[in-house]
Amino acid sequence: MYRTSPGNIADAKSPQDRTSYLVRVSPATSSSVTLNQRPAGLKMEDIQTKLDNYRTVPFDARFPNQNQTKNCWSNYLDFHRCQKSLTAKGVDVTPCDWYRRVYKSLCPMSWVQKWEDQRADGTFPGKI
Repeated sequence: MYRTSPGNIADAKSPQDRTSYLVRVSPATSSSVTLNQRPAGLKMEDIQTKLDNYRTVPFDARFPNQNQTKNCWSNYLDFHRCQKSLTAKGVDVTPCDWYRRVYKSLCPMSWVQKWEDQRADGTFPGKI
């Protein structure tokens, strides 16, 4: 059974704040546990290792359908926007590798090659 904890959920400013208001009530013990807590024993290093070892793209709620064309396109643009932004700031572009891994996994190589050619020619339709 789920209920909201004391406080007004309307006061939450972001979706993350709203999730902290939702609690699960255990019928056997009547104690409550917040749903967004990390399980005991799960360390940040474990999470990083899992992220590094992903072979396929994890689920993205923005693209719930089977057709992943828009997901491919968005991650391709995000990769190049990220690179452009971080390069302009003089910061390491390693965080952008996530987007590259996603679009390389989702996009057909013929599309990527076509987009790279269009970028080189200055005819690429996306806003980077």
